[in-house]
Amino acid sequence: MNKKFGIREVVAIGIGTALFVVLTEIQIPIGIPNTYLQPRMAVMAFLAAVFGPVVGGVIGLLGHALGDALFYGGVWWSWVFPEVIVGAGIGLLSKSYKVLEGEFDRRAAIRFNLVQIIANALAWILLAPVLDILIYAEPANKVFIQGAFAFLGNIIIIGVLGTILLFAYSRVAGKSGSLTKED
Repeated sequence: MNKKFGIREVVAIGIGTALFVVLTEIQIPIGIPNTYLQPRMAVMAFLAAVFGPVVGGVIGLLGHALGDALFYGGVWWSWVFPEVIVGAGIGLLSKSYKVLEGEFDRRAAIRFNLVQIIANALAWILLAPVLDILIYAEPANKVFIQGAFAFLGNIIIIGVLGTILLFAYSRVAGKSGSLTKED
């Protein structure tokens, strides 16, 4: 399947970014300051898994930056860029998940979750804390703890909600031949 970047991907970016921004306000505290369990991560992961790394990365970039600007009055760039890593990382193997073909199964779910765990580890255990220190001169002990808890929260919300969304959408996509046809 020769996947092209087209109207569907642009629409996915628009809808995904809007959902990401709106869902910014849904925050489940996990006991660490400024760190929450957020369903927006599952939406980004779902769209990255369906439409690929560009869609996932752009939703992470625009969604996080706009959400920060609208709800918090400023953009925390050291947490925006890791979002790009997670979205693009998950999207890198989008073809192997076979969501649009209706073949997202247990093996694809395991692959999806292994990829999201690795992408989240790189983003939140490594990149976000280092950028917090370099850009904002935040104390290392604080940002590595925040990063670790952001990692745990993200892998849980993506692992549960993202996987459910992929199974459900794959069943719908598999029944509708129009979703898998090239434009």
